[in-house]
Amino acid sequence: MAGLTGGDPSLLRRINSAVVLHALRATDSATLTEITRVTGLSRPTVEGVVEGLIEAGLVVEAAAGEGTARRQGRPARRFRFRAEAGHLLGLEIGPHRVAALLSGLDGRVIGAQAKDVDENASADERLERLRTAVAELLRRAGVARGSLRAVGAATPGIVEADGTVRLGTALPGWTGLGLGERLRRSFKCPVLVENDANAAAVAEHWKGSATECEDMVFVLAGLSPGAGALIGGRLHRGYGGAAGEIGALHLLGRDVTPETLLSTTDQPLHPLDEQAVAKVFAEARDGDERARAAVERFIQRLVHDVAALSLALDPEMVVIGGWAAGLDGVLEPLRQELARYCLRPPRVALSLLGEAAVATGALRLALDHVEEQLFAVEGATARR
Repeated sequence: MAGLTGGDPSLLRRINSAVVLHALRATDSATLTEITRVTGLSRPTVEGVVEGLIEAGLVVEAAAGEGTARRQGRPARRFRFRAEAGHLLGLEIGPHRVAALLSGLDGRVIGAQAKDVDENASADERLERLRTAVAELLRRAGVARGSLRAVGAATPGIVEADGTVRLGTALPGWTGLGLGERLRRSFKCPVLVENDANAAAVAEHWKGSATECEDMVFVLAGLSPGAGALIGGRLHRGYGGAAGEIGALHLLGRDVTPETLLSTTDQPLHPLDEQAVAKVFAEARDGDERARAAVERFIQRLVHDVAALSLALDPEMVVIGGWAAGLDGVLEPLRQELARYCLRPPRVALSLLGEAAVATGALRLALDHVEEQLFAVEGATARR
């Protein structure tokens, strides 16, 4: 390793600690011999590192027989990563509900809570509903608020790096809201705020339809669709955080608003809310011709918007989520349209995570933040 010598023992300790901790987190438990073999570090180094991690509360000796089959004779000491040493929250703040997921430091969900919220609720009312959901979740799981190491939150709108919602038309009072600042008043740990479609893209790459795909687009298909994209496995937010806002494409000379597309009369659909749209979908399923035509127009608009995004990014995969993912026949028109325009059409699939995608992505963002602290040592690797 160029440029790193024994003159910097504290850096070497951090490197070796990160390597050992990473190895332990990847398994249920391991002996010192197994850790030595996996990491390539010397036995004395591993012993010293493990003792230090035990003192730090991140590693504990596993109970007898934990993580391995019983054998005759005195068993070797085994050690495990203490996922319970801290906790993470993933929050979704949406038009009709707020939701929270709780996990240990390994990202495994240990509790969930969701509450309905009126779409016309003020920002204060919506955030109070969220605080109630979080309090109930922590109490039910027996987790102290002080145990939280990071919180991820996802919401509709264009979100600045500091968590300010620069533009958020889906929720009343959301544009200009210092959401990150408001949430940080409730938590004594880092709070990361992200756009909901971006968070859902992260979730599908982590645990959903796109786990084997590094270049993918997630489309949060609703009345005004949005999208999140991963390029080379990394979230692409764009210069101003507005990448993927395909719901605005109709403004580019295409006068096809959702109110017009989903209308079954000669007048725009009003009020335009999910209850009214659900009625149109139900009528279409029952065979009403005007409703079926409205749903077909809506699907075609979604197809064209996704095709435009695919032409720009050339993803390997497109994942469709949101409530519109439940529409009959939404995938085949999309596949046909992409085949017309794309040199190598992407695979198209429905979300595996469903309504949990946004909160799951927010949880992953919190986990990423903690992992950077636990494991990352820039410009360095383990030294034997």
